[in-house]
Amino acid sequence: MTTRNRLHFDFEKPIVEIEQEIEAFKQLAANNEFDIAEELQRLTERVQSARQTIYRHLRPSERVQIARHPSRPSALDYIQNICQEFIELHGDRQGHDDLAMIGGLARLDERTVVFVGQQKGRDTKDNILRNFGMAHPQGYRKALRLFRHAAKFGFPVVTLIDTPGAYPGIEAEKQGQSAAIAVNLMEMARLPVPIIAVVIGEGSSGGALGIGVADRILLLEHAYYAVISPEGCAAILWKDVAKAKVAAEALHMTAEDLRDLGLIDEIIPEPLGGAHLDPCGAARTLGIALRRQLVELSSISSYQLVEQRIAKYRTIGRYAEVF
Repeated sequence: MTTRNRLHFDFEKPIVEIEQEIEAFKQLAANNEFDIAEELQRLTERVQSARQTIYRHLRPSERVQIARHPSRPSALDYIQNICQEFIELHGDRQGHDDLAMIGGLARLDERTVVFVGQQKGRDTKDNILRNFGMAHPQGYRKALRLFRHAAKFGFPVVTLIDTPGAYPGIEAEKQGQSAAIAVNLMEMARLPVPIIAVVIGEGSSGGALGIGVADRILLLEHAYYAVISPEGCAAILWKDVAKAKVAAEALHMTAEDLRDLGLIDEIIPEPLGGAHLDPCGAARTLGIALRRQLVELSSISSYQLVEQRIAKYRTIGRYAEVF
């Protein structure tokens, strides 16, 4: 990647070159008072055309880069743009608070919704504070507290998934990382309120699934959802992280792949070039989808929600018996 006014990807090089031409023309016009409106229009159209061509033929590894863009909207960005009011709640009621996992009560039009999400930082300092979106056990226990709060008062739940995985450190294992995630899976499966899970960026491993059991699973166009990151897969299968691009292809982790496999329910389109180029536009599109899904789910009884949710997960995957 290269840096100018914003972070560009290597595969965006043709776009960067045209944008540099535009900047050069603007400088020339400023110094010599030339009329460059016609030329600027032509170059702007070339940028748009190049971006459309590139983003129409993205490889899985390039989708992963977009999902990890440091300016990509975070969970809090989406909540603040979609909802009219948000009250963040802290703590797992066991003496801990995990800033990699956020959640609280939000007002979405006339509806109260419990939002839970993994939160990454915007810069190095903030990422260290948020542990790069990798929650500890107390983060999943905080999420569980909010799920139970939603069930008690009959509020629907929306989870925003964006993590490279649950924190894999020794302390997290000592504190019961796997057990905390397992309890969330069990409790979400039988939660008597509508649940919508949205993968907004990275959706890796049990860290993502720990808040991902839902009636509807939505994926932003350039997000990904997989049992492991491409780097982790490459390290295990080929003992070579450099094969991450091969792993990204093999994992079938993109939105289109997952939809074709029946693993997700809807793909949320992103602004051309990725959500980081137009966060407000991305939030508007997601907000429309959430409102529609909430209306549909609100007409289903609690009993039917749980029954349909369990049936949904039982039908995921295919296997063959060999005798």
